[in-house]
Amino acid sequence: MEDLIQKHNPWWKNQERDYTLDKWKTMKIKWIPKWVEEISLEPFSLNFVIGLRQVGKTTGIKLLIQRILKKNKPEGIFYFNCDFIPDVEVLKRLLDVYLSFKNSQNIEVSFIFLDEITSVPEWWRAIKGYIDLGLFKNDVVTVTGSSSLKLRGETELFPGRRGKGKDVFVYPLSFREFLEIHEIKVEISGNLEKDMNNLLKMEDEVKKYFVEYIRLGGFPLSINEDPTASDQFLAGFEGDILKAGKSLQLAKEIVSSILNKAPSPLSYLTIGRDIGVSYKTVQSYAEVLKNLFVIDIASYKDEKRIIWRKEKKFFFLDPFVANTLSFWSGEKFLESALYEWIVQAHLLRRYSSVYYFRNSYEIDCIANGLKVEVKVGKPHRKYPDNVLILDSENLPLFLSVIV
Repeated sequence: MEDLIQKHNPWWKNQERDYTLDKWKTMKIKWIPKWVEEISLEPFSLNFVIGLRQVGKTTGIKLLIQRILKKNKPEGIFYFNCDFIPDVEVLKRLLDVYLSFKNSQNIEVSFIFLDEITSVPEWWRAIKGYIDLGLFKNDVVTVTGSSSLKLRGETELFPGRRGKGKDVFVYPLSFREFLEIHEIKVEISGNLEKDMNNLLKMEDEVKKYFVEYIRLGGFPLSINEDPTASDQFLAGFEGDILKAGKSLQLAKEIVSSILNKAPSPLSYLTIGRDIGVSYKTVQSYAEVLKNLFVIDIASYKDEKRIIWRKEKKFFFLDPFVANTLSFWSGEKFLESALYEWIVQAHLLRRYSSVYYFRNSYEIDCIANGLKVEVKVGKPHRKYPDNVLILDSENLPLFLSVIV
């Protein structure tokens, strides 16, 4: 184990080279993710970094380690990929080895990064126990997970044990962030109409990059058009489905049904009838897909309240994810559905929840008082004055200023 630990922490031997960062440096388009600034570095902290695989969590952590190394002893920084750890007992041995090493080096404050911790069954037992023993009292512990499937639920097992720690959610790039990495800075004032009008002077350029965004999405590998991007995403996605105790075939059929019927509202019962399973089975799979940051759900909301029993709108959180899962399931989707998904995903990130309304007319997205209808072409019916109509012309401008 000591040899594997050394390989994970090359800075202990004054070796600056790191495989993840070497790969990052060779990328044509690269950036330092903003979310690393959200991680608390003040002892004691227990941070949770949660996001889909291939979204850049490990690279972000390694870039943060580079920064910490400028002001701290190398031996005070410990990183390990928990995909190598089979069970919680091995995790305990790993921590014991490092804590012993830390004491031998007279390190007062250490920064411990445990990557993909959800790979280890009952990982929380070790972390919780060591916190209760005071073994991390002067340290910053950051754990990452490829999904919130277990991590969100298990964070509840740490009441009063987080110190100054933060929950950090890592998403694929929004369209505005996509523009920024292509050196197009969008200034926003908070006034939606004013900000969209200010972008008219660069409208052609924004639209050009929007075409790229709906093709590539917001993942580092896909943005760099790595030919293995889809395969790597699917490998991680399928692994997480299996770890959740779900069938890949059934997951594929549910994804296919959602893609086929989008952007229409659906019930779990409708999907279940489509593929021959119960609505409870569909609901359990939908919850897994949601917790994996693959889809989210917009419930029905009228002027007064949310109607939970109504049909729901399922939407994918990134164009690359939608395109990849379309290939995986063998089911195509409508262009209008993709546009709607992108708007819903952006509003979700901005306002934390998104809904829809349907009566004599439909409002695709409702969030924090903002009402948006998404149309590929021009609308053929009259909408209330407080509904913002987005079409292929103004949609890129809206996305540029919303997140």
